[in-house]
Formats: sequence, structure tokens, C-alpha cells
Amino acid sequence: MRKLFIVLIAVFISACSSGSGDGGIPVSSCSIDGQKQFVLDAMREWYFWNDLLPADVDINQFATPNDLLLFLTSFSPDLTPNDGIDNPVDRFSFINSAQADQAFFGEGKFEGFGFSSRFLAADDLRFTRVFFDSPANRAGLARGQRILELNGRTIAEIQAAEGVGVVFSTSPLDFMMREPNGNEFTVSIAHDIVTIDPVPQSRIIIDPTGVRPPVGYMELATFISTANAEMDTALAMFRAQGVNDVIIDLRYNGGGLVSTAELLGDFLGGDVAENLIFSKTLFNALRAPANDKTEFFERQGNSVSLSRLVVIATGRTASASELVINGMEPHVEVTVIGSDTFGKPVGQVGLEFCAQILRPTAFQTLNANDFGDYFDGLPVDCAATDDLNIAVGADTDPNVEAALAYLDTGACPAASVPGTQNKLSAERDVLQLDRRGPPSREFADAF
Repeated sequence: MRKLFIVLIAVFISACSSGSGDGGIPVSSCSIDGQKQFVLDAMREWYFWNDLLPADVDINQFATPNDLLLFLTSFSPDLTPNDGIDNPVDRFSFINSAQADQAFFGEGKFEGFGFSSRFLAADDLRFTRVFFDSPANRAGLARGQRILELNGRTIAEIQAAEGVGVVFSTSPLDFMMREPNGNEFTVSIAHDIVTIDPVPQSRIIIDPTGVRPPVGYMELATFISTANAEMDTALAMFRAQGVNDVIIDLRYNGGGLVSTAELLGDFLGGDVAENLIFSKTLFNALRAPANDKTEFFERQGNSVSLSRLVVIATGRTASASELVINGMEPHVEVTVIGSDTFGKPVGQVGLEFCAQILRPTAFQTLNANDFGDYFDGLPVDCAATDDLNIAVGADTDPNVEAALAYLDTGACPAASVPGTQNKLSAERDVLQLDRRGPPSREFADAF
């Protein structure tokens, strides 16, 4: 069950990462046994729940370092024992190639088709987004389209067998599609390198009546280093227009680099909370206090004088995205629109060995009020549906409409459907960015 679950979420959502390095753990050799020993030693040293690891572990019982890691993480505490999900809380530790890890976090690149998707019903699989200039985009795939068949097999047939997450690793792959207007077409697509635009859109929303002050809107796809300059450009536009209310769209943002999350915090809070605490990072007893850190807001040239922050979120909003929400809460009015977030107040470090990166869950983050217990997600304030037939961020997007209504009235508008997602179904959504690159996972971050 747990292996399948990890395959299904090995998608775009990223890992909150503080970078890579050996962490002081020696590698005796790059033989399979040497790699397994490194993983065991590193987990005993860095794993946030290292006190729960078994005292005696025979590495010869495990065929690969990944098999050993899966066994070790099964000893982490299940902090949500009644959520109906048959796996422990640590679904985030992973091993990836160093090259793919660097390509994703440094350049926003991965190999795949270039889309994410989710189930609306047992056999109704829809695209939630398609990345610009990706193989999927060039083939005519788009948000809201339904996948009817893959290589001539229905979604129901595939789900009853190996699951669509496995099939998405096939390249090339034949897609039989149905558009929202009912038109159907079939296209064959092969994997290629996809470069993510981390800030797909930003704009100033002007009230035509002139009553509401200008509102800044920015969609942030993931927290990677290439987002830094684009965020600066967007915030410069907000600042130039005298924006005090900002909408940040994080509905599909599963996290990324904590340094980028901290920079976003500075853009949003640097003016109004300069030198106050944004976040606290706490490690296990072996790594603390040397590695513990308190991050303070720093004023940037384009920090806005923020009054109200509205965050559009879903069950895919995780880790670094939640860090921003939680870190801003003590300092400004923060309102979550959409549905509950995923729930990942922990992050990973990167430990390099034998051209690979081990990213064990290594720390927890708290805000200025010492709150960081949101393994069940941060709660939604105003429920709104994510309508896949409407473009993200459009004027008619129910989430944007709800955000503006809240800013206008201070009250939540009536939601057309319940906004809080069932945790079990949300986690089992196939949120594939369908790549074979770094498992910077939807729902998973590696600080």
C-alpha cells in the first residue's frame, strides 16, 4: 500500500530543501552495502524521529537503499491515526539522483509529459494544469480535459490493475481525450524535458467601480530558485500600484526551497513585520541546537505594505506553501480560500552520496507563536470549488471571486460546493507531473 502511494504522489510538488551535502556522514564505498550503510547512518543522525528507529538493523535484509529507507520510515509516528490512510505520517523521505535533484530545484526542470491531474470520480481523471511549452501542451492537452483511455485501456481497467501512476511512466503514451465540450481526440506523446514557469501569472485586479483599492494577484507554482526574480518583478508591480491586499494562489503548490519561501515572506511581511519572527526550524536532539534556526522578516526593496493576505489553497497546498501561511498568521490578517491544505509542517535536508541525494525528514517548523502542529492541514476560512472548466486566476474563477468578495465585505460568500476535501481522497488523487525526475512530490517537500 505504501509503495503504491509513493508512486502515485511522485509528482510535481516539490520538496522544501535547504540544499545538499554529506551532513558529516562518511560513505565507506559506493557498493550497494556501502550505500545502505550510509542511509542507515544518516537516518540515525538526521531523521527527525530518530529516537523511534529500531536499535538493531541488519542491512543485509534489504536489497536496495530505497528498501531500507522504506523500512526505516515505517517507524515514524502516525500523527493522524484515524484518517483512514494505511501509512505512517512520514510519506516524505526519499532518495533521488543528484543530477535530477539539482535540475529541479536549481532550474525547475524535470522529465515527463508536463501535466498534473486528479480524479473527480473513480474513473473520471481530469487535467488540473498543463505546463506551457511541455509535450502535453504541444499536443493540445489542457486543463479540464478528461482522460478516457491510455494505450487503449480505460482508466477503470488501469486502476483495477497497476494504477495510472505506473502507466504515466510509459513513453510514448497514447492518450484518448474528451474536451469539456464533448469533442474527443487521440494523441501520442513522449516524455521530454519540461521547464516549469514558477510564476505563471501576476496582475493587478482593479475594481471597475473604483470602490475597492487595487489588489495584487500572483500564482506561484512551486518554490524553486528561478521563482525569486519573477516574484520580485510581481511584487515591484504591486508596490508601484500601492497594493495593500494580496492574493497568492498556491492551490497546486506542494512546496520547494525554504529559502524561496522565506523570500516570499520578506516580500509580504518585510514592511509590516521587519525583524520579527517568520519561522523557527527545530531538529532532533542530535542536530540541535547547532542546526536550529530562527528566521526573521527582512525588508526587501519591493516589500509591500501588506494589510491583508488571501491564500488560495487546496489539499495539494503543502510544506513551503503552508510555511508561508503559518509564518504570516501572527503578523497580518491571513484568509485561506478554497479548501484545507495538505498538512506538512516538517521538511527535509539533502545528503549527497554516490551521485544520489538522500532527503530524510529532518525538522519541523513553527511560527512566531510556536505553532506548527498542522499535520491535518491548515483549515480553510472560506470554502470555494476548484472548477477545472475555468482557467486558474480568471475573473470567473470561483476562488478569485470568493477572495475578492471577502476583501470587499469581510465575510465569506456562499460556497457552491463544500470546500474542505476528504483527506483520504485528496491524498489518493493522481497529481502526476508524470515525471521521472526528482520526486519533489505533490504533498512532499524537502527543506
